[in-house]
Formats: sequence, structure tokens, C-alpha cells
Amino acid sequence: MEEVDNIIIHTFRQIGCDIPEDVSSLREFTTAMIVGATSKCLRMIKDDLQIPSVLPASMSSKFRLGTTLATACQEVGYRGEIGYQTFLYSNEADIRKLFMFLVENLPKESSESASEPAMGSAVMLNRRIAAELSKRLAKPWTPSFCKKDNISWTGTKPRAWHKEGTRCVRRFHACPLRIPEGLGDLTKKIPKDVKAYYGTSLPFITSQPACRQDVAPSVLEENAIAVTLANEWENEWNQSGLASRLSKEEYLAQKRERLEKKIKQHLQSELQRANLNAVANADLSDIVSSLSDKASGAAAPSKGSRFTRTEQLQFAQDEEKTAAMAGLSEEGPPKVDTEEEMRKKREEELDALQSKLSEMNASIEQNELEIKKSLAEIQQTNEQISNKKSKNVEQEEIYKVKKRTIDLLPDAENNIDKLQSVVDASAQRLVSLAQQWEKHRAPLIEQYRELKQLNANRVSEAQKQLEEIKSLREKMKEVADEARGKEDIYKQLVVEYETMRKDVNRSAYTRRILEIVGNIKKQKEEINQILIDTKDVQKEINQLSGKLDRTFAVTDELIFRDAKKDESCRKAYKYLASLHENCKELINSVEETGLILREIRDLEDQIEMESQKNTTTNLERISADLKQMKDENNTLAKKLKAAK
Repeated sequence: MEEVDNIIIHTFRQIGCDIPEDVSSLREFTTAMIVGATSKCLRMIKDDLQIPSVLPASMSSKFRLGTTLATACQEVGYRGEIGYQTFLYSNEADIRKLFMFLVENLPKESSESASEPAMGSAVMLNRRIAAELSKRLAKPWTPSFCKKDNISWTGTKPRAWHKEGTRCVRRFHACPLRIPEGLGDLTKKIPKDVKAYYGTSLPFITSQPACRQDVAPSVLEENAIAVTLANEWENEWNQSGLASRLSKEEYLAQKRERLEKKIKQHLQSELQRANLNAVANADLSDIVSSLSDKASGAAAPSKGSRFTRTEQLQFAQDEEKTAAMAGLSEEGPPKVDTEEEMRKKREEELDALQSKLSEMNASIEQNELEIKKSLAEIQQTNEQISNKKSKNVEQEEIYKVKKRTIDLLPDAENNIDKLQSVVDASAQRLVSLAQQWEKHRAPLIEQYRELKQLNANRVSEAQKQLEEIKSLREKMKEVADEARGKEDIYKQLVVEYETMRKDVNRSAYTRRILEIVGNIKKQKEEINQILIDTKDVQKEINQLSGKLDRTFAVTDELIFRDAKKDESCRKAYKYLASLHENCKELINSVEETGLILREIRDLEDQIEMESQKNTTTNLERISADLKQMKDENNTLAKKLKAAK
């Protein structure tokens, strides 16, 4: 078992367990070392386990830790008998069995790191991280706001200091981009000059922003705007466009007209507001009266545009101004009002104007709704008219056919003969045309098939060549990547070999493992030979016992047959029966002796196992732990009484 213990201890030291150098056997393990090694192995087997690796001082905490370790070992698949006593009051055999299970279930990269070179991208990444960390730890520490650029500037500009992680950070700045439109739609025709502009004059997106760092923000902004517009158009078409019963082109034209109308109205309202501010000192009551007269006069002005109404309002204001000047010249100087009265009048007149404007806006909106309803009704009527027209055309065709048929009825027999002759002539003509077509069709089909076969062969050859080229390129890439990876692994292994200790004798461990494997194979062969010999002996015993029973039965029958006539045969029959019973007793005694010897060997093995369990030492430890627990309980009881 020394080789097994050495392998287990070496593995524990490789995974980071704190085992002294003078420990060479599991018999020398203390409780703290057993708990630490088990906890380390369990954490490596199952990452989510949170088990302390230090043995606590309190006895209750020790028992809880031992129970936790036993439960965790059962969760990872250990099927042997285990409990808190396995760790607190351990024996060598149970601990060896448990440690062998844990070492076998360790992850491959941790358990074989001492004997096999680590390969793979994850291990290479870990090694690079470790090398970078060691490199940075060797440098002096500097604060995060006092980092130097790695770029060596030429000329008089020195190396810049910057805050860590913010050297390339800048604010988001997007520029408008000019992107070709309509190239993805094959049905849309693009003028030649536009295509020429896109192909020759339009600069690339990467060169349109003034700063190269604005390319990505500009593209993101352009894509976001396009997605937003597409979503808005989709929602609008699903809600309003489908309900209007118009095509997309008609709906877009109507929407464009609405937008142009709104823009014109907004401009006219702004002009009107500017004109109203210019004549704010004029008599607003006259303007209100003129507006009311114009609104109640005729329907035509109300249907005019805002621009015409603004012109009429301006001309009315000019006329009122001239009338006011004439009144002043006739009646003399007017009465001057105070500022408060003027402000009140202006407020009243503004309120009246606002109410009048709201009424006019409401009437305009109502008129627009009526116009929309009328347009919908007109569209529905147009659809009905188109349907009626199509039906009328169909009925006219049916009428013409029926009329021709009725015209042919008076001379039906002659007309039927004529139609029959026409039909026969048409059939003959179709047959002749079909024959002519077959004459032309056969060579064309042959030529088509030959060309198709040639094209297929050419395409298949080109496809094979392309596939071969692709496979060769992929193999070249794989070989290049593999070569680079092997070079990196070689460099890492060289560095690791230089940093490793040179006193590790791996060949000795390999030789020991091979010797153990050879001994196990030899023992297995001996066990198999013993089993074969045992089976042969058992088979021979069964054959001899069967032969004995058959011989006794034949002998018994023969002697019993002669015993009826001869007295000596009767005595021989009695002797034969007593001999058979004595042989049975002898065989039973031999079997009982074998069973007793086997029980003796089992008891000796149990005695040896019990002697290895260190029962006396464990009893002393249990007594000491029981005494410590009693002391802890007494201390807790005193504290509880003092608290009460």
C-alpha cells in the first residue's frame, strides 16, 4: 500500500493541499489534514459546494462539518459506509478507500497535471492570464488616473497620461450619410445618370464623415432612423391605410397632399399672426364684425383657403383703417381711452376672436369629416359601377352568342353541315401542324438534351474544383492554426519547464505505477487460476459423490437380493449400511471442519481489521471529545443562567 499512499499524497500536493513533506503514509494523516484534503477534492469535483477546509475548535461544529463532508461524498457518488466518524475517528482502510475514490473522480486537468502536459485553449488562456498577471505584478503600482500610453510618440509630443479604461472614449457624434436608394428593389427603374452617380461620384460611407471615429455612430444613427420609419409606416398602414381601402401608392399620394396642405395652412397662420400683431393697435371690434359678416355671408368664402382668407382680412383691415381716418377727419378728434380700458378692450376682443376661431376650426373639421365620408361613398359607388360594368360586358358576350345561335336556327341542318366541315378542316389542319411541329421538335429536343448534359458536366466539374479548392483552403487554415497553436504550446511548455523544479523524479512514479499494474494483473491471473481449480475440484467431488451413490444403490440391491437366501449376505448387508453411514458422517465432519476453518480465517481477518481501526485510540479520543463537549455545555448553561 505504500505506492498507493505515495500516489495519493503526491496528487494532494499537486492540487494545493497543505501536507507536510515528512508525511509519507495515510497512517500519519491527522484529522485536520483529512478534512482539508477531502474538502479540497470535493470543491474541485463539484464547484458549487461551499465546504470549509479548516477544522473548527467547537465539538458541535466538528460534528456538523463531518456530517456535511459525509453527505457531500455521497452526493458525488461514494457508495461506501461513511459518516462523521470516518473523518473524526478515522481508520487507515476507510480513509484510503475514500481518498482513492476522490482521486479517481478529480477533474482530468487537475489530477493529471503532474504527469501529462496540459493542452487545449482553456489551459492556454489560463497560462496567458497567469503570465500577464505575473508580468503586471512585477511592475510598480500606479493609480487609475495616472496611466501612460504604450504608443511612443515621435517629435516633441511626449507620451500622454490618461485615466485607465478611458483612453479611446469619446462622445457620440453622428453625421448625415448619403446612401444609394432603390438598388434592392428590382422592379423599380433607376435612371442611368443616378446609377452613374452612385457608381462613380458618391463617396463610400467610411469616407463621408469628417472624422473616421464618427463612422460607426453615423451608421448606427442611420439604421436606427430607418428602422423607426419602417415601424411607424407599418403601424400606420395597418391602422389607417387598410381602413381607407386605398393602395399604398394612392395612400402615400393622399398623405403627401395632406402634409402639403398642413404646411401651407401653417405658413398662412403664421403670416396672419404676424399681420395681427402689426395691427394690434387698430380697432379689433371692427375686425370681429367684418369676420362675422364674412363668415355669415356666403358659403364660398368659408370654403376658401387660409391664404385667401388672410388676404381678405388684410384688405378689410386696410379698408377699416381708411374708414377710421375718414371718420376722424369728419367727427374731429376721438375720445382718448386710458391704458387699463385699452387693455380690457383688447382682452375682450381677443377672447371673442379666439372663440370665433375655435368655432370656425370646429366647422372646418366637421366639413373635413363630411368630405372624407363623401369620398368613401364615392369610392364605394365607383367600385359598384366597375362591378356592374364587368357584369354588363359578360352579359353582352352571352347575348351575342345566344343571338348568333338563334340566327342559325331557321336553317339548322345546313349550318350544322357547315360547322361540321369547318371542324373537320380545323382538325386536319391541327393534325398537319402537329406533324410539322414533331418534325422540328425532335432535333431541337436532342440538341437541347445534349447541351444540357454538357452544361451539367461542366458545372459538376467546376463545382468539384471549387469544393476541392475550398477544402484545400480550409485544410491550409487548419494546418496554419494548428502550427500556431503548437508553437504557442511549445513556448508555454518551454517557459513552464524552465520554471519547474528539476528534482521531481517522474520516471520513479511511472515505474511504481507500472509495477502496481503488473502485480494487480499477476494477482488477477492467480485468482482466476484458483477459481478454475476450485471449479474442477467441485466438479470432481460432484462426480465422485454421484458415482458413490450409484455404486451403493447397485451394491445394496444385489446384496439385498441374496440376503433373502443366505445368512452371511444378511450380515454383509448390515455392514454395508453401517459403512455407508460412517462414510456420510466422515464427509459431514470434513465439511464442518472446512466451514470452521473458513470462519476462523474470517474472524482472524475481522480481528486484523479491528486492530487496524485503532479502537483504543479512538475510544480515548471519543472520551476526550465527550469531556470537551460536556465542558462546553456547562459553559453555555452558565452563560444562559447569567443572561436570565
